Amino acid sequence: MARFEGKTVIVTGGSRGIGEGIVRRFAAEGATVFGTYNSGADRADSIAGELNAVGMKVRFIQTDVASEQSVKELVDAAVKETGRVDVLVNNAGITKDGLVMRMSEKDWDDTLNTNLKGAFLCAKAVCRLMMSQRSGRIVNIASVVGITGNAGQANYAASKAGLIGLTKSLAKEFASRNILVNCIAPGYVETDMTQKLSDEQRAGFLNVIPLKRAGTVDEIAAAVAFFASDDSAYITGQVLCADGGMVM
Repeated sequence: MARFEGKTVIVTGGSRGIGEGIVRRFAAEGATVFGTYNSGADRADSIAGELNAVGMKVRFIQTDVASEQSVKELVDAAVKETGRVDVLVNNAGITKDGLVMRMSEKDWDDTLNTNLKGAFLCAKAVCRLMMSQRSGRIVNIASVVGITGNAGQANYAASKAGLIGLTKSLAKEFASRNILVNCIAPGYVETDMTQKLSDEQRAGFLNVIPLKRAGTVDEIAAAVAFFASDDSAYITGQVLCADGGMVM
């Protein structure tokens, strides 16, 4: 039997990049997957149509993770259809890069609201249900820059550092109810977002990665699946750097 047969999984920001890879991984392993998107309905519909056509169970719901009401509607839809939520993957994230001296308050707020407040609202929305189930997994997708910082990304790095702190706090709050909360900090991964980098920037990243290559979305999805599976039953509050050795 597939590892996640009968399980309900929510993946925020699931219509592109790492999120899409995570949706595909859980769907392939038997889960009923609810992915979210904020814009780009056509892309979300295309992914769901492709996967459902081969017998997988995927549904996308437009969600603003920074809105408590929108998040509630997402979780309510999942519960109405399946009666439970077993795994929450907080992947939704945005970047609005710039030096602090030029960064607008809006660019700061938008990044923190999506990347950090969104994860808080989603965790809050599923925790009561997971507590009643006496089981659950929450996997937060941070970034190595949440550990190291990065010039020109003060807002993004702060949001991801906050996500690491949130992970550890939730792990301590929820452990007694068998809800495990862990965090993955990807390094340089080939996605639409990193395609915007110049050749010089890309070479700079590869130069500090001991494995001398970028990661793939499938490799990040595999790490998420590990944290969501029974193989990680004695692991909580941890940060796994999936970065080819960039940060060690």
